[in-house]
Amino acid sequence: MLILQTVEELKEWVHETKKAGQTIGIVPTMGFLHEGHLSLVEKAKEENDKVVMSIFVNPAQFGPNEDFDRYPRNLVRDQQLAKKVGTDVIFAPSVDEMYPRDSSIKLTAGTLAHVLCGAKRPGHFDGVLKVVTKLFHLTEANRAYFGQKDAQQLAIIESLVADFNFSISIRRGQTVREQDGLAKSSRNVYLSDVERNEALHLKKALEIGKTLFLKKQDPVEPMISYLTEHTSGKIDYIELLGYPSLTKTIQNDVILALAVQFEKARLIDNLIFNPKEN
Repeated sequence: MLILQTVEELKEWVHETKKAGQTIGIVPTMGFLHEGHLSLVEKAKEENDKVVMSIFVNPAQFGPNEDFDRYPRNLVRDQQLAKKVGTDVIFAPSVDEMYPRDSSIKLTAGTLAHVLCGAKRPGHFDGVLKVVTKLFHLTEANRAYFGQKDAQQLAIIESLVADFNFSISIRRGQTVREQDGLAKSSRNVYLSDVERNEALHLKKALEIGKTLFLKKQDPVEPMISYLTEHTSGKIDYIELLGYPSLTKTIQNDVILALAVQFEKARLIDNLIFNPKEN
């Protein structure tokens, strides 16, 4: 497994890989890997000749009062885990390497960022688009892999690729969970023991909400009551929208999503389903 830290090193590797007629899959991450990231690598290995994992805590997607400085980082551990699942290249640039100069050109996520996490994190998804656009161009990847836990991010990236005719296919990975149902997240390490036990109720609340929705009942208030009773966290939002449009208009798939703020960790989770198939 190669560890590349500069744009030029990556471009040289991509050039040689493409010259050999090989396909490339990219798994963009901010590191502190868990089974969710590794499952994306495994999926990428099945569909591509080579797999690049980026490990880059992207400052462009953090607001001024968010956790950029204390976001968990452990590159040595990440390298060991990535190697075990067959990653061919880790691209781990510095901030200066990725953003060597200020740019007056901006990408904005538009109305897709006005709901769910985007409503409370202005500019966050603009920063996501900035980094994935650079990664897509630098790696010239055939396919990119993102987990459905970050469903709003996934919808926005799919829209970017469709709207601007990127020559890359976006592949969805299922949310990977702990045995008790908690969605895997790098931020789970911030939870206290009590909060960790409470956090398993996020998925239970979603399951309650899905059952109520399928019975044509409003799921939001019962979900609020359930989470208020079973957790000490502050509910940021609970929303039910069409997916991937992220509008109130429901045609096929639905996303039932929530965010809960604990003392040091903001957790998100969702269920995506087609009501006609349930």
